[in-house]
Amino acid sequence: MKHSKKFFSRLYMILVLAFFYLPILYTVVFSFNSGRSLTRFDGFSLRWYEKMFNDSSMMNAIFYTIIIALLATAISTVVGTIAAIGLSNSKKLVRGVMEQVNNLPLTNPDIVTAIGLLMFFSMLGIRKGFTTMLLAHVMFCIPYVMLSVMPKLRSLDPNLADAALDLGATPWQALTKVIVPQIMPGIVSGALVAFTMSFDDFIISYFVTGNGVNNISILVYSMSKRVNPSINALSTLIVLIITVVLVLINVIPLMKERREKKRMAREQEEFSATE
Repeated sequence: MKHSKKFFSRLYMILVLAFFYLPILYTVVFSFNSGRSLTRFDGFSLRWYEKMFNDSSMMNAIFYTIIIALLATAISTVVGTIAAIGLSNSKKLVRGVMEQVNNLPLTNPDIVTAIGLLMFFSMLGIRKGFTTMLLAHVMFCIPYVMLSVMPKLRSLDPNLADAALDLGATPWQALTKVIVPQIMPGIVSGALVAFTMSFDDFIISYFVTGNGVNNISILVYSMSKRVNPSINALSTLIVLIITVVLVLINVIPLMKERREKKRMAREQEEFSATE
């Protein structure tokens, strides 16, 4: 009975992993296909990567996607973190109401948000383009940052900032040297979610863009109506970038932790030798 249960659990896990990763593997393999077919592999070639890098519309889409994602992540992380810290010190009623307001963009359908932003920008007379897309991305990224930072703030000792002030720290020092380091995991996770949401967004970007400013999602949508294997090359490049970023994010803290352990062990040996 135990063996059959273990077998089915492993089989289930394999099927889930295959469901998630086989399409990605399929895309990566066919990005090196020499032919235009998306179902038959005719031979290894870098043809579609060369075409992708020579395509100005693709390069512009990649440029705008990365720039907007980085700017939206930076702005929303700073604003969302400060807003979360401010809410943590507010009255319970105010905090509860604001948390519900913060959750509205997360539960609101993207199409409704997109139409609302389109009408809002039109009412203000803002010309659609880079600015409107950036503002829209900052708007829907801030709630994700706040949602990641708030649990970390709840787990902190509420007297931590007061203790830092009593020991001579300025309010800015108490914020940057005491509070922020304690909630850094929440800030990093919020920034990663914000970057992913901005990088991947299509519906809102499609409604608020203009003047030739397209991101990768809009470009792929426009290319999906005709067979273009360059999409596979572009998707593979995105997978590679995301994989490298995830590896760095997970490896760098481990390296710092290992270096810190070695330093503490060395100091302990030096202290033991002096005794």
